[in-house]
Amino acid sequence: MTSPDSVHDLVLDKDGVRLTVEDTVATVTLTNPAKRNAQSPALWRALTHAGRSLPGTVRVVVLRGEGKSFSAGLDRQAFTPEGFDGEPSFLDLARGSDAELDAAIAEYQEAFTWWRRSDLVTIAAVRGHAIGAGFQLALACDLRVVAPDVQFAMRETSLGLVPDLAGTHPLVSLVGYARALEICATGRSVHAEEAERIGLANLVVPEAELDDAVRDLASALLAAPRDAVIETKALLQGAAERSYDQQLIAERAAQARRLRDLAGLGD
Repeated sequence: MTSPDSVHDLVLDKDGVRLTVEDTVATVTLTNPAKRNAQSPALWRALTHAGRSLPGTVRVVVLRGEGKSFSAGLDRQAFTPEGFDGEPSFLDLARGSDAELDAAIAEYQEAFTWWRRSDLVTIAAVRGHAIGAGFQLALACDLRVVAPDVQFAMRETSLGLVPDLAGTHPLVSLVGYARALEICATGRSVHAEEAERIGLANLVVPEAELDDAVRDLASALLAAPRDAVIETKALLQGAAERSYDQQLIAERAAQARRLRDLAGLGD
């Protein structure tokens, strides 16, 4: 992709997150390569802000990390007694009420949920480490294009925790329950070849070609009319929860809307 500094409009640049927009494509970049784009509550709030700041013209969002790693996961400073400056530590959160703890986690999750909006198609460009929260952020996107050095891993269980940043549902949807359990419970790394084989990665390309491959994919996604893509995404997202007959009904309703729109009879 073209450098964000050259032709993209800068919308947001704070707390390790940069949002740039060029016409119908937005790029969200994690910008702390010195810490392998480790994540924090401030970064999560910036990601949430990025989602809320997208212009209505945006159809495709690309997520990438600066440097050698996409994101090595949660910054371990979160587990120290002092935590982050101006933030309650995770230990402090654990001492709060059930309602306070639930609300805090729900706020964190918001940074990971907007990527699945039906009016957007989101692509994660992943190289190097995508560990824990980094893995879940890649899973938040609709599609993943990866470099050969990618390492996906869900390490939360080794810390006595669970994956809680909206990653369990897409992981099971992509690879099935048994494989998802094995990946999460062992904390092992999933490398590029396996990731593509089991459905975690849509495409594996040489590292030098990663940005170009994502750009080409974005262009292909933009070729179809926006409303047709929105309807198709909604159909596919709901397919697992519907019976076969219910999906047929949903397909008919969606197609009727498209036909009426094409005939100039839509609302």
